[in-house]
Amino acid sequence: MNKTNITEKTKKLNVFERYLTIWVILCILGGIVLGKLAPGLAKSLDAMAVYVNQAPVISIPIAVCLFFMMYPIMVKIDFAEVLKAGKSIKPVALTLFVNWAIKPFTMYAIALFFLGTLFHSLIGPDAVDVVKMPFGLDLPVGTSYGVGTVVLENGVKMLQVPLWRSYLAGCILLGIAPCTAMVLVWGYLAKGNDGHTLVMVAINSLTMLVLYGPLGGFLLGVGKLPVPWQALLLSIAVYVALPLAAGFFSRKWILAHKGPEWFEKKFLHILTPITILALLLTLVLLFSFKGETILNNPLTILWIAIPLFIQTCLIFAVAYALARLLKLNYEDAAPSAMIGASNHFEVAIATATMLFGLSSGAALATVVGVLIEVPVMLMLVKFCLNTQNWFKPVLPKTQP
Repeated sequence: MNKTNITEKTKKLNVFERYLTIWVILCILGGIVLGKLAPGLAKSLDAMAVYVNQAPVISIPIAVCLFFMMYPIMVKIDFAEVLKAGKSIKPVALTLFVNWAIKPFTMYAIALFFLGTLFHSLIGPDAVDVVKMPFGLDLPVGTSYGVGTVVLENGVKMLQVPLWRSYLAGCILLGIAPCTAMVLVWGYLAKGNDGHTLVMVAINSLTMLVLYGPLGGFLLGVGKLPVPWQALLLSIAVYVALPLAAGFFSRKWILAHKGPEWFEKKFLHILTPITILALLLTLVLLFSFKGETILNNPLTILWIAIPLFIQTCLIFAVAYALARLLKLNYEDAAPSAMIGASNHFEVAIATATMLFGLSSGAALATVVGVLIEVPVMLMLVKFCLNTQNWFKPVLPKTQP
């Protein structure tokens, strides 16, 4: 597979991407301060939602933010490259196998062990979280559902569940959301095959349309959490299918009417910071709602971050080792491992917010995924660069 030309604007870390961890920390602090100064603001924004049977299904402010997170990613996808992926079946098969047959289940097991056993007493055995009722479910107050109990919260029926299980739900949603646009940056910094990386971004986006809902529903059910199937499918439609379709058709129109040079140098340049800005705005909203929880127990972030860190390193190690076993060249091995280790945190945040609510522990857990993403992935990039000699170099083709 020939390397796809990715513009320097995409390859280089801009000011938002380079200091993403710092921006996230500032948003956490800003959100906590906002929650203290204007506690009703986030609640008012969260109340701006599409309701079905008096249940808030889609938060309009979050939906708008998440669309602008996802669209810049989707519009970069060249679907012609997806059709050529079969020419490099080994790295494609490896990435799909790791992302969908291994990663969701190791994430569940690791998070269950740390949050449900090792850190259970630290999180609080009796600590509870109040989350949205599953879409379409109408049960009387006091009814048990899974491990939850129906309660009345500010006049709205909600589910009260153990707090650690709410964190587990967020980790599950991260574990089944592989690959983000940032993986283009990680692959480039690791001197990987840009074409393979871009193709796998496209393939994973398409695969998510099929597998994200069923896998999410299955693992949430195994975790004894509410399984809102309709909301899972709706979240994929709103947060993946809609921006994917918008990206596909707008890319086609722009290339036809403006040309590739204008698309890459002008249009993508404008879009570059939009994803991060939309993400940061979402984080301010999330933490303005979760500020009290963090102030009461600041180590909460650490308890969630530890299993996420272990999961990232484990999946990277598995993919990297399998790539060596399959005798892939380094240029394909590095991005294959990066894609497995990286998470599509935009979709995870959107789905957790939609399924369980802006103030849920599940939403908080997905945000922690953003917090650790940049430093951990930069560490793995350095590891890749230091181990290039583990793989056979790509030999130049000789003329007959």
